[in-house]
Amino acid sequence: MSALPTELVPLTPEQSDIIDLARAFARDEIRPRARAVDEADTVTPWDLWRSAAEVGITGFMLPEEYGGGGFTDVFSQVLVQEELCVGDLGIGNLLCSNGFFADPVLALGTKEQQHTWLTPLAGPGTPMTALATTEPGAGSDAAGITTTATPVDGGYLLSGQKAWISNAGEAEQYVVFAKTDPALRSRGVTAFLLRKDTEGVTFGEPMRKMGQRAIVCREIFFEDAFVPAEQRLGDEGQGFRGLMRTFDISRTVLGAAATGVARAAYEYAVEYARTRTQFGKPIIEHQAVAFRLADMRTRLEQARLMTWRAAKRLDAGLEATTEAAMAKLTASETAAYCTWAAVQTLGGWGYSREYPVEQWMRDARLEEIEEGTSDIMRLVIGRGL
Repeated sequence: MSALPTELVPLTPEQSDIIDLARAFARDEIRPRARAVDEADTVTPWDLWRSAAEVGITGFMLPEEYGGGGFTDVFSQVLVQEELCVGDLGIGNLLCSNGFFADPVLALGTKEQQHTWLTPLAGPGTPMTALATTEPGAGSDAAGITTTATPVDGGYLLSGQKAWISNAGEAEQYVVFAKTDPALRSRGVTAFLLRKDTEGVTFGEPMRKMGQRAIVCREIFFEDAFVPAEQRLGDEGQGFRGLMRTFDISRTVLGAAATGVARAAYEYAVEYARTRTQFGKPIIEHQAVAFRLADMRTRLEQARLMTWRAAKRLDAGLEATTEAAMAKLTASETAAYCTWAAVQTLGGWGYSREYPVEQWMRDARLEEIEEGTSDIMRLVIGRGL
């Protein structure tokens, strides 16, 4: 696995250390387990989760005051995310999933809520967490969710259904988005903190997926599930604002994840092309193959730089909705291209499950769908013109 091209980006010693840690963990722990995790299909790789927690990877993005690694800047997070996802895209996304839970808690929560819900996420015994937004009839249109939160004495009753929720049923803590006033669309969305064992909360069976099988997805059902008022994040109607901020960060981080699998595919294809001989010479010397590898490398660099730009804007406190959408769009389509190109470079062997590129091609397709499809990303970018 090659090093990140950070020669023009000054890094602190701490950033260099966490990047080195992530690269070593991806090489020594993630990549050797990736195929078995894929074959297991709907089984969470708890051994990898625990190993990552022990060395501080699952909590590196949390504030130091709550026991985390203190890498709260998005730029550090994308550097680590890319390294982990070079090892395996699904596993890399899984190991950093607590960061997605933490974003709305940090954006909307009180200090007491942050301490209560984020402190358990640091250390070797950290539980998994989940963000529950998507519904059967509301995917990218977060303002169209129909799960309701009805005010009652002392709190709220949640009723409705969520779908395709990463870590659902595995996670112990959830941020759930629901409507406190369905007539107000986005202005009626409110965020709530919820524990897995809350009465009235049930989970569907694991959903069988094309790729990224390290992350178990389920439906969640709410049947008058009581949530105390002190577990509401922010005021009523503030949830959509917190969700949009979370989307800006998560889309940028997912841009890094997609860049990671694109990099894995590129590096694997180059190494194969150097050692595979056809028509009397290494296939890297064949013009069609060389041109394809050149396209892969160029697109990879584009994806990385756009992701870094979005991260830097977020860290500077600048508006980055458009840049985050461009990063995710570019990186996800780059991942789709590079993994396909790797399969093409390996020819028939690339289609075999004996080689990782066919899995990477399956895994990459999700990056064009989650946290907003490519079509939605183009609409977001268009609004920013």
